[in-house]
Amino acid sequence: MTDYQDIIYEVGDGRARIILNRPRRHNAITDVMTREIEAALWDADDDTSVHSIIIKGAGLSFCSGYDLDAYGDHSEPRGERRGRAAFDDRAWQLEKMQRPLRAFHDIHKPVIAQVHGHCLAGGTGIAMFCDMVIVADDANFGFPAARAGTLPNQMWLYSAGPQWTKRLTLTGDTVSGEDAARLGLALKSVPHELLETEVEGLADRLAHVDIDLLSANKRIVNIGVELMGAQILQRMAAEMDTRAHLSDSTEQFLGAIGAHGLKPALADRDKVFGDGRARVTAPEIRDAQGNLAQTAQK
Repeated sequence: MTDYQDIIYEVGDGRARIILNRPRRHNAITDVMTREIEAALWDADDDTSVHSIIIKGAGLSFCSGYDLDAYGDHSEPRGERRGRAAFDDRAWQLEKMQRPLRAFHDIHKPVIAQVHGHCLAGGTGIAMFCDMVIVADDANFGFPAARAGTLPNQMWLYSAGPQWTKRLTLTGDTVSGEDAARLGLALKSVPHELLETEVEGLADRLAHVDIDLLSANKRIVNIGVELMGAQILQRMAAEMDTRAHLSDSTEQFLGAIGAHGLKPALADRDKVFGDGRARVTAPEIRDAQGNLAQTAQK
């Protein structure tokens, strides 16, 4: 595939670069984008000049999540796109959305996520299916959409462990890039101005390694993750998100999007959470609006 609408695909210097290219929407995900990402991943995997793949975002953010405005009329119950409102129909839709992202795991070449700005909701799904994540210190990483559903792609558990996965997904709170690295959601964090240098430097090192060796080392680790149930968990995540969408609060949220638009619905959902930020290494002392007090930082 050579003509792309929502991504830019480049090859050079022993690497491929996939650039999410909807900067006015903070690279919010569409069906077109997921199909194009999948096609680009397999193109890079088939190219013997490519040793690694970098995925990053144009503009101010890596990815703000799924573009809810692109997914139909929210005034109607979810799950009617196959002509019937049913649990299985909703699960079918989520599994269909999952499939392109599984290519990150299935291809033989290592993929590095270069994360800056917002990496939220479905954006974390893209990042955490990658083999390594390098994030800017000041990035905003989390899944606020868990306040109206669950994670349809569940790789958090394998990186952050059960307690922090619960802490962040039960509240939808976010963490900084520095804290994401502390938790294992990212390999490391670096100052924003050094992010590209850090990622490209890692790609330089991977370019010195035979692609067959890169494949063997990536795949044995991924087989280990599969043995820990990662692939089964993705299927269960789709079904659990389907269950979550049966809740009254989720139906009310989707109805609010249909009635008032996405931004007002999000503002109403999130207002009680203040700045929506969790803190990893210091007490979470908050003001009356739910914002973290700066005096609590170490």
